Amino acid sequence: MTRLVEVAVAPVALARLTALLPPERVDRVETYAAAARRLLAGRTVWNISSTARGGGVAEMLAALVAYAAGTGVDIRWLVIGGSPDFFALTKRIHNRLHGVPGDDGALDAAARATYDATLAGHVGELVDLVRPGDLVLLHDPQTAGLAGALRERGAHVVWRCHVGVDESNRWTQEAWGFLQDLVAPAHACVFSREQFAPAWVDRRWLRIIPPSLDPFSAKNVELTPREDKSLVRRLGLVVEGPAVPLADPFVLQVSRWDRLKDMSGVLDAFAGHLAELPPDVHLVLAGPADGVADDPEAGEVLAECRDRWRSLAPAARRRAHLLAIPMDDPVANARTVNALQRRATVVVQKSLAEGFGLTVTEPMWKARPVVASAVGGIRDQIEDGVSGILLEDPRDGAALAAALAGLLGDAKWRRELGRNAHDRVHEHYLADRHLIQYVDLFAQLLGADGA
Repeated sequence: MTRLVEVAVAPVALARLTALLPPERVDRVETYAAAARRLLAGRTVWNISSTARGGGVAEMLAALVAYAAGTGVDIRWLVIGGSPDFFALTKRIHNRLHGVPGDDGALDAAARATYDATLAGHVGELVDLVRPGDLVLLHDPQTAGLAGALRERGAHVVWRCHVGVDESNRWTQEAWGFLQDLVAPAHACVFSREQFAPAWVDRRWLRIIPPSLDPFSAKNVELTPREDKSLVRRLGLVVEGPAVPLADPFVLQVSRWDRLKDMSGVLDAFAGHLAELPPDVHLVLAGPADGVADDPEAGEVLAECRDRWRSLAPAARRRAHLLAIPMDDPVANARTVNALQRRATVVVQKSLAEGFGLTVTEPMWKARPVVASAVGGIRDQIEDGVSGILLEDPRDGAALAAALAGLLGDAKWRRELGRNAHDRVHEHYLADRHLIQYVDLFAQLLGADGA
């Protein structure tokens, strides 16, 4: 597929969100909404990404576009297409921006030709849609190469990078070298964390805007006990292991089947330290049943996890469960994840690298205690020992097991961490803050151009 596809998002009134906010935050976001309507009158705000479902970027866009549209702003969301070779290449870039090689492919002239040819196929459609003076948010490496044509069209272009690592190495340098001249035409760049931005990004137009969570999305909305139980019991979820015994405590990790999420590492840590954990606790690893459009490695990683499970001792196999959640119905998928997170005793995110972990923010909002790697944006999300537990070495399975053992044996501590986690998300990671930061950026962009 090479054509653009528009994602239909129904407007949502900001009042739904403001019902959760204290008066001073309500006043502030309503003031900004009025300013946005004046500032953006006669303009369209375009979001361009590489997938409409699966992964945090798509989930965040669905919420932000809905709330922005609900304020009266003209905002639209387009998804680019591409060949398997294009998405294999952009997955390679994704991996290297996280400091690992991914596959053994190159980021050479041939790779650049594949990349450029794919995006060139979208330019004609885009310049017919985007008008001079519009604002365009390009999301992640897959769309960076559109910046030049859109700037020439007269649009105000922002490149939003959702990935990265704090420390540079040969792989990150190679990926940033590939992207530098593609990103250069953008008027501004947005990252989740300042350390992710390479040195060549103009600091005058670098903005740090962490993601946010929508409490009313299917993945986060309150569920009745009956809904909760029925969703977790959905047929066809278990791909390895017996059915999850819902009466017993369980540790959960929900992720894409991505090597950087280290699902197999969680499985090894659990199985290797089974004797140190309560005898009735289970492990659930849950991910999408179908591949995500821009992630060609997912099937391989799921197969690796299944092989790893089959190699475990019988006692570990009885207490470990791999779930593949169908994606044919996005709402049912999200509600199943919601139910799993709400029923989990402890939630884990043992990522080896992470731009920002929505799979950390989601259970925090649900007042679940979270044990997560101290990598990337997770360092900002969790206050260690206050609103969760951070693992300084994401590869240390013994440390993960020790943290789990401590939490599983102390219900009072779990409740305290969970309450603090919910409060932290409420204070820092809801959409009012997110929208306000974008209005500030748009005002600065339009003011700088005298537009």
